[in-house]
Amino acid sequence: MKLLVTGGAGYIGSVVAALLGALGHDVVILDDLSTGHRDAVPPAARFVPGTVRDDAAAVLASGVDAVLHFAAKSLVGESMANPALYWDNNLGGTLALLESMRRTQTPRIVFSSTAATYGEPESVPITETAPTRPTSPYGASKLAVDTALAEHARMHGIGAVSLRYFNVAGAFTDSDGRWYGERHAPETHLIPNILAIAAGADRRVQLFGDDYPTPDGTCVRDYIHVTDLAQAHLLALGACTPGRHQIYNLGIGSGFSNREVLDMCREVTGQGLPATIGPRRPGDPAALVASADRIKADLGWQPERQLRSMVADAWAFTQAMA
Repeated sequence: MKLLVTGGAGYIGSVVAALLGALGHDVVILDDLSTGHRDAVPPAARFVPGTVRDDAAAVLASGVDAVLHFAAKSLVGESMANPALYWDNNLGGTLALLESMRRTQTPRIVFSSTAATYGEPESVPITETAPTRPTSPYGASKLAVDTALAEHARMHGIGAVSLRYFNVAGAFTDSDGRWYGERHAPETHLIPNILAIAAGADRRVQLFGDDYPTPDGTCVRDYIHVTDLAQAHLLALGACTPGRHQIYNLGIGSGFSNREVLDMCREVTGQGLPATIGPRRPGDPAALVASADRIKADLGWQPERQLRSMVADAWAFTQAMA
C-alpha cells in the first residue's frame, strides 16, 4: 500500500513509518520539521517537507491508500498558554487534511488521539465510553478532531480509527540497528528528561506535585512502549471500515507514579538521580490508566513490554544519541 504518514519525522510517527517500511509498504512522510527531525525519517521512506494544511493535497493527489496522522502540537502547558495555536494546528490542520482526503477519495485514516480527551476521569481504568471532559486546549483540540472524523465517516464514507494514547515511552531499533526515540525540544516527558540528566545534563530531576490523591502523592500514568503502540497502528490500519469511526484506548492497564518511574530510571542507569518537587502543572490529572479491552477484543492487540523495557530502551537510545 502507499501510505501517507503526517508528522513522520517525530517520535511516534517515525517508529510507525519504520515498521510500515519494513513490511514493504510505500511510505511518504510529510513533516514541517517544526518539532520533528530529518534524521528520524526512515531511509526507505520518501520525505516531503511541508504541512498538512498546505501540502497534503498534492501528496494525496498522487494516489494514497491511507493516512496515518501524527502531525500536531502536543504540549499541554503550551496549549494552556496559547490555545489558539492548538486549535489552528490540531483542528484546523486536520480539517484541511480531511477535505483533501475527500477531494482525492482517500478512503482511510488512523488518527493519533490522546487520553487527554478524558480529562479528570471519574474512575480508572478509563474505558472508551467514559465522559470526555478535557482539561486543556490540547485535549480539547484532539477531541474535536475525533468528532470531525466521526462526521466525515458518516457523511463521506471514510474509514477512521482514533487511537487514544496514554503515556508513550521507550525507543525502537530496526533491523539495521538504527534507533528511533524521543527527543523533543523542549522535552516535557518524564522518562527522557530523567535519562538526559543521567546522561550528564546539568540539572536535577523535577517532579511536578506531590499532593495528588494517589498512593505516594505524585501523578500516576499508564505507560506504553512505543513499539507496542506502533503495532496497534498497523492493526488499526487494517480495521478501518468505510463509513465508520472507531475509538480505541492504548495502554497496558496499570499505572506507575512519577516516583516509581524515577526509581526505575535509577535502577536501569545505576545512578542516584536526586529529585526536587515543584508545583503541579495546570491541566495535569491525578491518574490516567487505560482500559484497552476493546482493542484487545476487536483487533487482538496485546502490549508485550513493561516499564523496565521502556526505560531500558529509552536509555539505550539516549546513549546512542550522545
